[in-house]
Amino acid sequence: MGGRMVSDLLTGVAMVLLVLLQGTQSVYIQYQGFQVQLESVKKLSDLEGQQMLSPHLGTQSLLPSVCQHPDLPLDLQPICTSKEAASIFRALMIISSDDCELCVNVACTGCL
Repeated sequence: MGGRMVSDLLTGVAMVLLVLLQGTQSVYIQYQGFQVQLESVKKLSDLEGQQMLSPHLGTQSLLPSVCQHPDLPLDLQPICTSKEAASIFRALMIISSDDCELCVNVACTGCL
């Protein structure tokens, strides 16, 4: 009986670990050679909203100014070196819409 109890316990632990592991996997968006996490692109939307509220940022294009924000996620920072940063950020935000959450967009990977 003791062996059965240990086996059941190990099965339960394995199930819990599997659920936790699946919860930590991220959805990635791949676009023009950049791979970023979906959560980072959502953070980009939040930062964009914060900058819209700050009138002292000037009249240049809104998205490249996000590159100066200290809270810009690390995986988005390489995009700032691209000459097409504004259009890449714009495209990522479009891709990250509900279609990416449902994993029907080919740019999204890591979907469960």
